[in-house]
Amino acid sequence: MNKRSILASFLILLGVCLMLAKGDSLNPGQMIGLFWPTLFVIPLSLFFHWLYFFMLAPKGSGVLIPGGVLMTTGVVCQIAMLMGNWEYMWPGFILAPAVGLFEFYWFGPRNKWLLIPINILTILSLLFFALFSLGTLFNQLMGGGKTIAAAVLILAGALVLFSKKKDV
Repeated sequence: MNKRSILASFLILLGVCLMLAKGDSLNPGQMIGLFWPTLFVIPLSLFFHWLYFFMLAPKGSGVLIPGGVLMTTGVVCQIAMLMGNWEYMWPGFILAPAVGLFEFYWFGPRNKWLLIPINILTILSLLFFALFSLGTLFNQLMGGGKTIAAAVLILAGALVLFSKKKDV
């Protein structure tokens, strides 16, 4: 990494801190508490990826499993810390081993049997993300505007009922 990219990363991080502070001052403890995934977890995952791509490739593809798991976990934790939405981000922890195994599959020996747990974990994670996201959206629609949601459902039912059938 050159000096410009380190400076740019620092300036971006400082700008995000100032945006999140909203007039309050952030002390160093609060900044570490807010950005601990970026400071500790994501650099460790980058180390594992660097280790594979610059030192061990193509033989040591096993280091990509913890690298992928830590990268996904770090991103999920960082988003949850910044947005304060841990209750919606937890399916990302199910996705983390799928990402690590997929990296191992992609850069490793390409054992086709690895695709089974990768697909199961990915589908399970996406299913939980969809259920919790759509459930929250539906609750917000129903909580603030029950009449709007009811009208949309009645309109959708009427469209389905009175639409012409297409001959296939």
